[in-house]
Amino acid sequence: MMMKCAHRLASPFFLSCVVLLGGFGGCAKTQQMHEPLKTGFLEDYSILRPGQEGEALLVYKNQKADWKSYDKAIVDSVTIWRDKDSPLKEEWKADLQQLADYFWDKLVKALMPNYKIVSKPGPGIMRVTVAITEAEASNPTMDIISSVLPPARMLTGAKGIVAKGKPGFVGAASVEAKITDAQTGELLMAGVDRRAGTKSLSGTTSSWSDVEEAYQYWAKKLRYRLCRERGEMNCIEPQE
Repeated sequence: MMMKCAHRLASPFFLSCVVLLGGFGGCAKTQQMHEPLKTGFLEDYSILRPGQEGEALLVYKNQKADWKSYDKAIVDSVTIWRDKDSPLKEEWKADLQQLADYFWDKLVKALMPNYKIVSKPGPGIMRVTVAITEAEASNPTMDIISSVLPPARMLTGAKGIVAKGKPGFVGAASVEAKITDAQTGELLMAGVDRRAGTKSLSGTTSSWSDVEEAYQYWAKKLRYRLCRERGEMNCIEPQE
């Protein structure tokens, strides 16, 4: 991993300092942000409530849903949802498509142990629909500098922390998602969530690693949430 990062750092001397101060151990982490981003994808936000601890920022759950009756799932292609105020930039189009494909793959793999993945509606089939509404790349070089050297934290500035609600130089991601009955279209669950990278020694080899980490977390969280809704006892909650 050091070889992959070396070309992003200012000098061999700086790389040596990084290694001495803690190396590159540990997995990339993300944290939930405080303000949800509403883009209009879910249309009616009045049915959503603020999420409790461990939930998405905004949540809807159909109390009449019989989750045990679903043993198959349609996972729609993850879409890129942009409105006039969208933070998604046109020049990121190719990267965003790769991120959408990456997210879809994680969702499918998360659901496969418990659901048969199908392509056509029918009885006992739920439909999972997800939209990427924000994806902000981190600055790999500045991310590691501000994480390792305390004086460099001054470079993050108040704007990066206050205006966007996340540490400077890290990536951010936001999604809106819903689960419906594939046959009737009845809304079963919906949510809005937003996450950002942390000031850790992670997310340094790729500008999009913080975003990818958020997608991995959400996919595992979906599997956990559905496991709980089915009333199972062996549900494993993903760690922050």
